[in-house]
Amino acid sequence: MTAEPLPPSLARNSRLDRWVEIRTDGMVEVRTGKVEIGQGIVSTLAQIAAEELDVDYARIRMIPADTDRSPNEGVTAGSRSTMDGGGALRQACAEVRDAFLQAAARRLDAGVDELFVRDGTIHRKASNESATYWELSAEVDLARDADGRAAPKRADQLTLVGKPLPRLDLPDKVAGAGVYVHDLELPGMLHGRVVRPPSYGAVLKAFDGKRIETMPGVRAVVRDGRFLGVVAVREEQAVAAAAALAKGAVWEEAADLPDVDALPAFLQSRPSKTKVLSEKGVPQQSGASQDTAEHAVSASYSRPFLAHASIGPACAVARVQAGAIEVWCQSQSIHPTRLDIAKTLGVAPATITVRHVQGAGCYGHNAADDAALDAVLLARAVAGHPVRLQWSHEDELAWSPFGPAMVVALNGAVDRVGRIVDWRHELWSNPHIARPGLQESPSLLAAWHLDRPFAQPPGIDALPGILPTSERNAVPIYDFPNQRVVLNALERLPVRTGTLRAIGGFLNTFAIECFMDELAHAAGIDPVELRLKHLSDARAMAVIEAVRERSGLASRSRRDGTGRDGARGMGLGFARYSNEAAYAAVVAEVEAGETIKVVRAVAAVDCGRTINPDGVANQVEGGIVQAVSWVLKEQVRFDHIRITTRTWDDYPILRFSEAPAVEVSIIDRPDQPSLGVGEAVAGPVAAAIANAVFDAIGVRVRDLPLTRGRLLAAINDA
Repeated sequence: MTAEPLPPSLARNSRLDRWVEIRTDGMVEVRTGKVEIGQGIVSTLAQIAAEELDVDYARIRMIPADTDRSPNEGVTAGSRSTMDGGGALRQACAEVRDAFLQAAARRLDAGVDELFVRDGTIHRKASNESATYWELSAEVDLARDADGRAAPKRADQLTLVGKPLPRLDLPDKVAGAGVYVHDLELPGMLHGRVVRPPSYGAVLKAFDGKRIETMPGVRAVVRDGRFLGVVAVREEQAVAAAAALAKGAVWEEAADLPDVDALPAFLQSRPSKTKVLSEKGVPQQSGASQDTAEHAVSASYSRPFLAHASIGPACAVARVQAGAIEVWCQSQSIHPTRLDIAKTLGVAPATITVRHVQGAGCYGHNAADDAALDAVLLARAVAGHPVRLQWSHEDELAWSPFGPAMVVALNGAVDRVGRIVDWRHELWSNPHIARPGLQESPSLLAAWHLDRPFAQPPGIDALPGILPTSERNAVPIYDFPNQRVVLNALERLPVRTGTLRAIGGFLNTFAIECFMDELAHAAGIDPVELRLKHLSDARAMAVIEAVRERSGLASRSRRDGTGRDGARGMGLGFARYSNEAAYAAVVAEVEAGETIKVVRAVAAVDCGRTINPDGVANQVEGGIVQAVSWVLKEQVRFDHIRITTRTWDDYPILRFSEAPAVEVSIIDRPDQPSLGVGEAVAGPVAAAIANAVFDAIGVRVRDLPLTRGRLLAAINDA
């Protein structure tokens, strides 16, 4: 058979025994570089492995990722785990299956085409002869490289993929078993806390470490530059000692933060580098396309800094012993995090082992990696003892990287026959990527606070093999004859930022989809029909038409934005995430008055081959709820010195009682590659809500979040 190119992740980790081990006890151990952060990816990958190996799903044992044995697949991020990690595992398992078929053919003196596999037993079609994987495991050497000669199953051969199999990680979580890093207990384990500066640039002038050392249970007080921490026998002793240490510390602070209530103007005034992302048709500055324009519209949209706001704070455990460092943490990037820890300490990466243990989910770059380094720095002071380090909620909200604030300005025009003849999109954003292991200087918080500090590295916007982050979805999927899309790439902002779910695609989609509605209403055209008129991608059109029917939007009379049916409205948002991942269309139904309540959200999603429909629906439902929270409530606030949103009162998130009813329709395409779905609905949800508000009460609120104050201001200005 002709060898096919290996999936990139498998090409980088080509040894088959790093992926799969067939055990003699009838179980199959599968290793992957992708980690479970609440998205169900471990179960999805197990389903792919069971399918390609032709074994029962219950035989699969997914081994948590670690830097010693697991394939290095970089970061679990970007809605790419099924596409990249799943594609690599699918090919690896196909090659393992083929290796066992070859061994069975030799044992049974048969051709491979005479054999078939059922639950790990290889049968000969013309007889009762058989051999199991477990019997053949000693004869099959998987310590070899994948070569691309074995073909994965065709769509018509699938038996497990596409079925709603149960998630592997949920039973223990439901039962309250100790599955999280927060629950980890090791012999001789101590507890640590770190005392953060009160603000980004605060300089430590004095502290009283001697007094803290005499407090009950305290084993060590650690000071290295601006890094302060304590280690104690019990957790409550560490908490008390840290509080006392913080109370006695003297800091000098500077007023170096911008006006939180004027962020759009601040972003647009910053130094930037201009990059043209798309330009076609008549040059926009000539205005030639205006010759046929009948309706012209201009609008600006913005989002604030957003926190990950994980319900559980970051946690890690570390042990330093005999020159070796062990770390147990919830990092999404265990290999890159190991590199940055090694760089910070000046040791070889090979001396460090990082093991993934589940923790609070975040879908982006939160404090998980920072906590890993914190734990190591404290563990060095009590060599031989594991140290469990947990952040406080206050530090989690104040010191984790935030999703960047962004601004989009749009200009467009519609001609007499309802065609969009002019489209201009200008975006202001700083780079979104600040994850560990990617730059010369470590991207870990404590590394910047040491006595010999590392410089905080600038953010980066693009990595090999992935689309740049700030410009995700900026280039419209719609067919416009004249368009110009420009990115103003800002220098690093004075607020710590990093990746957050949907990255630049969230605001770009929000702006585009709201603006499509604005153009439609200006021209007196149904907003859904305007979208369909400018699409040539059949799959894009299919999700829009599906959600229109499922939501009941198709049967409603077209609104004109006057709110004539009272304070209830419906709106639609659509995108193909990154213009390469899943297609998603969402209809939101809202009740709008002095405040906004999303009462219902209906989504239609096409993610190609659906591995587990329940898993896809879970991700869509979670994405909808998180986006509703962003749109209605969330905003990082600060004065000119400090981050001030440090509690749930300061940074409210959506409550269970406020969550909308959610319906999800999946358009399965088993003959197409699987596409990432986790981030697909965030932007469409935001636009659908804003468009529904206009449908209900006839006002546009273009700056997020859609708070009571902004809504009342829009009503008063209308």
